[in-house]
Amino acid sequence: MTSKQQDQVMVITGNAAAAYGAMLCSPDVVATYPITPQTEIIEKLFEFSASGELDAEMVPVEGENSAMNVVTASAMAGGRVFTATSSWGLAFMYDAMLAASGTRAPVVMVNVNRETPGIIAVSSGQQDMISTRDSGWISLIAESCQEILDQVIMAYRLAEDYDIQVPVMVNYDGFYLSYMAERVEVPPLKVVTDFLSVLKDQPQRQVLLPGKPFGCGSHGILQGYVELRHKHVQAMERAKEKFDAIDKELENHFGRSYGGQIEEYRTKDADIVLVASGSMCGTIKTVIDRRRDEGLRCGLVRLRMYRPFPWERLVQVLKGKKGIGVVDRSVGFGLQGGPIYVEVSSLSAKFGDIPIMSFIDGIANTDVTADHCEQMIDQVLAAAQGEEYPELTWVCLENGQE
Repeated sequence: MTSKQQDQVMVITGNAAAAYGAMLCSPDVVATYPITPQTEIIEKLFEFSASGELDAEMVPVEGENSAMNVVTASAMAGGRVFTATSSWGLAFMYDAMLAASGTRAPVVMVNVNRETPGIIAVSSGQQDMISTRDSGWISLIAESCQEILDQVIMAYRLAEDYDIQVPVMVNYDGFYLSYMAERVEVPPLKVVTDFLSVLKDQPQRQVLLPGKPFGCGSHGILQGYVELRHKHVQAMERAKEKFDAIDKELENHFGRSYGGQIEEYRTKDADIVLVASGSMCGTIKTVIDRRRDEGLRCGLVRLRMYRPFPWERLVQVLKGKKGIGVVDRSVGFGLQGGPIYVEVSSLSAKFGDIPIMSFIDGIANTDVTADHCEQMIDQVLAAAQGEEYPELTWVCLENGQE
């Protein structure tokens, strides 16, 4: 039984979809600070609060660091929480993010991807997400406005699960998805509440209560600290299969599913495969369909979960392929290739001796065009056929986008 017939169909931006997703999950506390390009999320949430659709404590703070501290403390006191940020805002709250993950606070946050270099680029790119990859947060990546809404809802199921208890960050491309309006099916509040109700049937985690001693955020001592770190790592590993299971439950409730940790697009019989994430995947899929019509067996693996890294699923899909290209919308300093490429190539012993190529594109607001995708597919195909190939290609530079 799905709720698809009951959904309200809207044409809304990615930011509005994130706000609707958060509102439907009925958070107790929302701490906010505006920053381009996520400010619209805050504006929508305050509209929902003013209209009575959202019954939450709205906390406008003086900066992102305070926002993260507010939601962390509220989560540790047993509340459901939400915040959103982007780029330098994410960097400003970094120490508080580490505290949130260290205390295993089930915070849900949206990060609207934007570049973070010292040149102060107000432009799209995933560098902010990459800069926090080892902060101990679960990191998800959405492709469409619909998926943004659905991922926010799924994030609460994941973060607050008794076996996980790790903060979750939902990422999507700023300026592309944040301001782009698409058709979005917004489910009724009752259906979302029912989807999240399974959390109430689980054992309840210990929370801060007046008059009852409970330590959190205290300094780790010797072996105790090591044990806590180990448990955190194990929880991240459990999050992989848990996310796959939540995706299947999403289909039962909402009539939509995305594949869990990764989406496999025409990969089953593919000889060559691109690995990518975010909004560019729609363009890649269009090009793959066209090349399939020409007889080329190519496919796409879309990363939906970046942390923990879904290496087991990737090995299953990529093993036996003849060529792999990994598209990064960020750079890896000191690395011969993009950050995601480096992680995929570390699995090469499990794939076999096949070409794995790194493509950097779509950074600093450059667009990942259909022509770029054609170029990447052609290069991977040539490498798969035995031709010499460069390990790293800056596609945006080769096409004159500076």
